[in-house]
Amino acid sequence: RRQIRPLGMLFSLTNGAVPGEPVKKDENSRRGNWGNQIEFVLTSVGYAVGLGNVWRFPYLCYRNGGGAFMLPYFIMLVFCGIPLFFLELSFGQFASLGCLGVWKISPMFKGVGYGMMVVSTYIGIYYNVVICIAFYYFFQSMTNLLPWTYCNNPWNTPDCSGVVGTGHQLNGSLANATTSLVAGVTEVVNRTKRTSPSEEYWKHYVLNISDDIGNFGEVRLPILGCLAISWFVVFLCLIRGVKSSGKVVYFTATFPYVVLTILFIRGITLDGAINGIKYYLTPQWQKVLDAKVWGDAASQIFYSLGCAWGGLITMASYNKFHNNCFRDSIIISITNCATSVYAGFVIFSILGFMAHHLNVPVSEVADHGPGLAFVAYPEALTLLPISPLWSLLFFFMLILLGLGTQFCLLETLVTAIVDEIGTDWIIRNKTIVTLSVAIAGFLLGVPLTTRAGIYWLLLMDNYAASFSLVIISCIMCICIMYIYGHRNYFKDVEMMLGFPPPLFFKVCWRFISPVIISFILIFTVIQYKPITYNDYVYPGWSLAIGFAMALSSVVCIPVYALYKISRSPGATFRERLKNACRSHPKWGPALQEHRTGRYAPMASEDTVEARPLKEKEELKEEQKEEEKEKERKDEISLTIQGSNGSTNTHNNPNPSA
Repeated sequence: RRQIRPLGMLFSLTNGAVPGEPVKKDENSRRGNWGNQIEFVLTSVGYAVGLGNVWRFPYLCYRNGGGAFMLPYFIMLVFCGIPLFFLELSFGQFASLGCLGVWKISPMFKGVGYGMMVVSTYIGIYYNVVICIAFYYFFQSMTNLLPWTYCNNPWNTPDCSGVVGTGHQLNGSLANATTSLVAGVTEVVNRTKRTSPSEEYWKHYVLNISDDIGNFGEVRLPILGCLAISWFVVFLCLIRGVKSSGKVVYFTATFPYVVLTILFIRGITLDGAINGIKYYLTPQWQKVLDAKVWGDAASQIFYSLGCAWGGLITMASYNKFHNNCFRDSIIISITNCATSVYAGFVIFSILGFMAHHLNVPVSEVADHGPGLAFVAYPEALTLLPISPLWSLLFFFMLILLGLGTQFCLLETLVTAIVDEIGTDWIIRNKTIVTLSVAIAGFLLGVPLTTRAGIYWLLLMDNYAASFSLVIISCIMCICIMYIYGHRNYFKDVEMMLGFPPPLFFKVCWRFISPVIISFILIFTVIQYKPITYNDYVYPGWSLAIGFAMALSSVVCIPVYALYKISRSPGATFRERLKNACRSHPKWGPALQEHRTGRYAPMASEDTVEARPLKEKEELKEEQKEEEKEKERKDEISLTIQGSNGSTNTHNNPNPSA
């Protein structure tokens, strides 16, 4: 042992280490760690900041009172978003395990981890389809003229009415119409019948959409090819796990901000941009009293931060044990929300310009979801000088935003599988697991590239990750705070960070956040409306499939709980329930040097196994010594008896007597 340390120092020096400086190495050599803390923060930012920041938040903001929506939004961020974010980061970092392994804290609730895996699987399948469509638009933008600029294409209908080249005539006719009520009404009717070339390009060319969700039709080969490219890119970036993805996020997590800034500078210089921004920010304070506004704010915070997906636990599990995840949770949460607000300025500056060009209210060109990303915004891009350049930038930004989230979704599934199996072979061959999951995700996404694919994509988006996430998050809070015990968890966090969680977070974890989560669940149920796509109403059987997808993640929790109770030792149900809830002996820090205090007796598996073996060997030695001692005593007693016998014979003339 004395000779190994100098040899190790010599080896580190030959690999470029600087004398006097600590050598950078993984704290957890078997599982690996982030290269540095910047990689973790950037990955988490890329995970939390996604397409929803661009196409959902601005829409919610103007629909719920503009600037007034910011008040409930930031209140929900403080009392729900940041505390839950910190809870999940500390949970994964303390145990250095993915969304399945961490439930050693209370094995009966391992179904929560399986539920997280199911949710991440659904989201990963359809999220990459959205990314592949962004890839398709990106490739189509590599031209001198964007293909959705005019109405003279084979896929256009007689209802198509472009805005490029007709803007002056349109503005003139609208100006004259103000002198006549009848003419004004006629113009409004005509405008409602208008379909833009970007909308027809989206429906009739890109998707070639069918008339029913059950009518799949043929696979759209260009979309299928882009889907293959998308999965291949994700796999390449995760080929070495967090070691490779941690390097890629330096670009994928930061460049979208460069694109947003370029588009923002271009947007605010356009005519009418200020009207769009005013529409975005003007507060309607009366709406603050509406419960729906608070429900939308809470839901947006909850879903935007990626709570209960399992990704936060997974990413934090690759941190070093004493990393300050409290600081990271605040930085990442605030960055995510600031990005949403910033993206709103970019989107509405362009929409304001579009409304000015068409001489219509901003509300008539505003949209959300895929309609904003692939219809309204592409149409606005055709109005800009050098429109292909801005189109390339916009869709490249969408690709990077989507990939940042997709990396974490795939890593969540791979880490859960590897941690659960835990053999040396599967840890060494993690790349094979990653490739297998990527191929499975690609194959499961093929139906979404058919003519009915957009119907299924929206169905999965609305049901697969809706109220099920709220239920999973609520049960996670209850398990950690009330089953495992809040005092135990506070001590764990203090042992990890060096200081206990602030009082505010203790109160939020125990009381405020669960109440807000329950409010989100109630709000989701009360405000439920059957999904529609434009004028298409989903049939009942498809809604049943949607609910089945939503329940498939939730049902994992009671099913596994019953299984665990039935397998736990105990004479009565109460005893088995108690044993199923009790923490596993291996729960705690992953490395032996971190298992101090109440975790010290369970320092490591080798020590635990070696201890009884050593005791057995010592017991055998003691038994051998006792046997030898007994043999010596027997010899001595026989000798004494022999000497006594001879003496008696000599003194007694009658031996028989």
